[in-house]
Amino acid sequence: MTGRWAHPCWWAACLLALLLHGPAPARALPDAIRIGGLFHPDDDHQEIAFRYAVEKINSDRTILPRSKLLAQIERISPQDSFLASKRVCHLLGVGVAAIFGPQSSHTASHVQSICDTMEIPHLETRWDYRLRRESCLVNLYPHPSTLSKAYVDLVAAWGWKSFTIIYETNEGLVRMQELLKAHGLSDYPITVRQLSDSGDYRPLLKQIKNSAESHIVLDCSTERIYEVLKQAQQIGMMSDYHSYLITSLDLHTINLDEFKYGGTNITAFRLVDPENPEVAQAIHNWTIGEARLGKKVDFKTAVSAETALMYDAVHLFAKALHDLDTSQQIDIHPLSCDTQDTWPHGYSLINYMKIVEMRGLTDVIKFDHQGFRSDFVLDIVELGPQGLRKSGTWNSTSGVNFTRTYGEQQKEIVEILQNKTLIVTTILSAPYCMRKDSAEKLTGNSQFEGYAIDLIHEISKILGFNYTIRLAPDGRYGSHNKETGEWDGMIKELLEQRADLAIADLTITFDREQVVDFTMPFMNLGISVLYRKPVKQPPNLFSFLSPLSLDVWIYMATAYLGVSVLLFILARFTPYEWENPHPCNSEPLFLENSFTLLNSLWFTIGSLMQQGCDIAPKAVSTRMVAGMWWFFTLIMISSYTANLAAFLTVERMDSPIESAEDLAKQTKIKYGALRGGSTAAFFRDSNFSTYQRMWSFMESARPSVFTASNIEGVERVVKGKGSYAFLMESTSIEYVIERNCELTQVGGMLDSKGYGIAMPPNSPFRTAISGAVLKLQEEGKLHILKTRWWKEKRGGGSCRDDTSKSSSTANELGLANVGGVFVVLMGGMGVACVIAVCEFVWKSRKVAVEERVSLCSEMASELRFALKRNRAQPKHAGSGGTLRTASSRASPKDSASEPSSEHGRFHPLGPPYAQYEFDPKAVP
Repeated sequence: MTGRWAHPCWWAACLLALLLHGPAPARALPDAIRIGGLFHPDDDHQEIAFRYAVEKINSDRTILPRSKLLAQIERISPQDSFLASKRVCHLLGVGVAAIFGPQSSHTASHVQSICDTMEIPHLETRWDYRLRRESCLVNLYPHPSTLSKAYVDLVAAWGWKSFTIIYETNEGLVRMQELLKAHGLSDYPITVRQLSDSGDYRPLLKQIKNSAESHIVLDCSTERIYEVLKQAQQIGMMSDYHSYLITSLDLHTINLDEFKYGGTNITAFRLVDPENPEVAQAIHNWTIGEARLGKKVDFKTAVSAETALMYDAVHLFAKALHDLDTSQQIDIHPLSCDTQDTWPHGYSLINYMKIVEMRGLTDVIKFDHQGFRSDFVLDIVELGPQGLRKSGTWNSTSGVNFTRTYGEQQKEIVEILQNKTLIVTTILSAPYCMRKDSAEKLTGNSQFEGYAIDLIHEISKILGFNYTIRLAPDGRYGSHNKETGEWDGMIKELLEQRADLAIADLTITFDREQVVDFTMPFMNLGISVLYRKPVKQPPNLFSFLSPLSLDVWIYMATAYLGVSVLLFILARFTPYEWENPHPCNSEPLFLENSFTLLNSLWFTIGSLMQQGCDIAPKAVSTRMVAGMWWFFTLIMISSYTANLAAFLTVERMDSPIESAEDLAKQTKIKYGALRGGSTAAFFRDSNFSTYQRMWSFMESARPSVFTASNIEGVERVVKGKGSYAFLMESTSIEYVIERNCELTQVGGMLDSKGYGIAMPPNSPFRTAISGAVLKLQEEGKLHILKTRWWKEKRGGGSCRDDTSKSSSTANELGLANVGGVFVVLMGGMGVACVIAVCEFVWKSRKVAVEERVSLCSEMASELRFALKRNRAQPKHAGSGGTLRTASSRASPKDSASEPSSEHGRFHPLGPPYAQYEFDPKAVP
């Protein structure tokens, strides 16, 4: 050899390395490793799981390839802690590496104390809230606080506002501690009740039933669950409206066939999935193995959580022991309870078990940094017609996760409704529910008809259920008595679960919503006022004056006089209104002005009456006045004429009230509402001052203004003759005024609300029935039903026909409408006659003085002249001819010396001019 291989120093280094390190020491476990199991006489399944887990590990050479486990089983009494201590010491004396069990809390604490002293791993598979971090205990059962959080999350996901906790032992209260903490003081109260030891739970369950509580959390041993549910079924607490949350993880091990068709929501968590192939295979192997030994073991296709955990605990120990063997030499030797010796590898093995992560029959097994099993997955199982089925999962990270979709849940509910018979409660209230008019005696559903009856029939056709209609015993809708805390009417029927649905004109209110469930509204409405129609007022004799107010008439009269005076002044002021009375005479002695004061008044009145006048203005100023006056009269007369047509053809109907505010402002008209109804509750609970005042008025009125039914309220309005108004829902008012033409709705709606179908709290059918109502609304069938029962059936539409007939033809005008025009006409004629007589007497007197004759003779002469056919001038005494001058009998000389100031003014450039009026027969 050459090079470094032949160098002596290299060989020395190799020899030194072999001496220092040498081959690794053999770390081999003993060929037989004993583990102890403490079981009670009734722990057969856990003992089987313990033994077959040992066999499974021994047959699997990958876990402990050079060792085998030996199961040392000891049976002890659940209450005998002394015997348990002796059995533990015996197991330690034979050299066990770990102790499994027992399940009883009385004996387990003593076993754990000994194991802690001897530093022997102690593996448990039971619920125990007294977990300590620094101990030799390894508990595979889910951590109590984390398990409680699962209950809290599920209750929150369901939206339970209140519930009752039924527990068996004080440990149950510890399990429910987190649930109680999560329910704040401001929430609804939680009732906590303990099961009696007598085995008769019916008195306790009856108390819960009387409290109308339908959400129940049941915490008891698995052995008692069936009996509690059975007795609950006997007293009627296993209906569609009850929900049970079972805290046991072993509900799947109980035969629940008697309850799966009742519709009750029974839910629990499950740690072991029976459908898991590993679980099914394990059950099969255990059953076959026991059968070979001549033992019959029935797991009922399910294994309890503690049994599966025992199986997983043995595997966890074996895997941790294998991992520990790779890191250190393990020596297993017997220990004595009488010495201070401990097993040096105990805590190491425990630490390895807490860091191991493996998959077993209870899914993934791992521990948190505190050594507790707080990270695990639970299945949520519900009881249905097909038995228990998985509806979701829960884990400590994401909480509740329902695997079934909302549509799948609703589909299942509809399937449950198929051919199911529901009890429907209602009351007689037209047009929602009425008895049929029939000569034959009707029974069952056939005796009723109405909008609500047709509505539930349409819903039943969509969802496929049957129904039986029953009237509420007291005939009331449902109101809450604050003194007794009880409900009456249809709401009481629902709360006591004597009915499944309540359908009528039942208003959705806050108080009712707190105790029962409502569907979406099938009809929207509001509170309004029912009152007697106002009486038609007799026409006013001077109704032609009504189109214009008194102020306008006064302004028009003032304008008439003002324009007339202004026209007279401007006509005299302007030179263009003075004209020559005789155009042939180029130099007249005087000029005439047509717009005297009387003529000005006549001109304006003629324009106002649109009759015109033979006098026309000539100057620009007077024409401007005339034009503006004509524009004024055009607008005024047009407005008057248009308004007059309405006043004469439309009959006025004066009502003392026009709204609810008008009712509140007066005390003469009484008003009330249905006693105990939602309308009365609206005014009672309102914070609006007007409505508070109205409620105070109604509450203090004597006699009472409240009625027992809507029909009674309508009758009081009719008989009241305008002294009573009834507050009720607008839809009911529509129905009434379609049939009673004397009544009408006053004002608009005071609020907005709806009618809904009520059902017991937590009804599973709520969404399905709401969906059916929505479908009917979209198809227009709700409108068709309302038209049928409001406007067609039972005399509907009679008042509408009268209204349309009266509105299609114009009202005839009677003498009462236009009588005032005749009065004015006759009055004007009378005044004209009186004025004519006065003019006749005045003129006769003037002539009599001038002619020096008696008044009587002159009046007789004038009368004969007026009645004469040819109108010849009569001869007066002292008169020498038949010529009659314009200024009485003045001579030309008189006319020239005194020009007339009435017909013109003197013109200085022309000679005096006299006007004569000749008798036609006196002129040739």
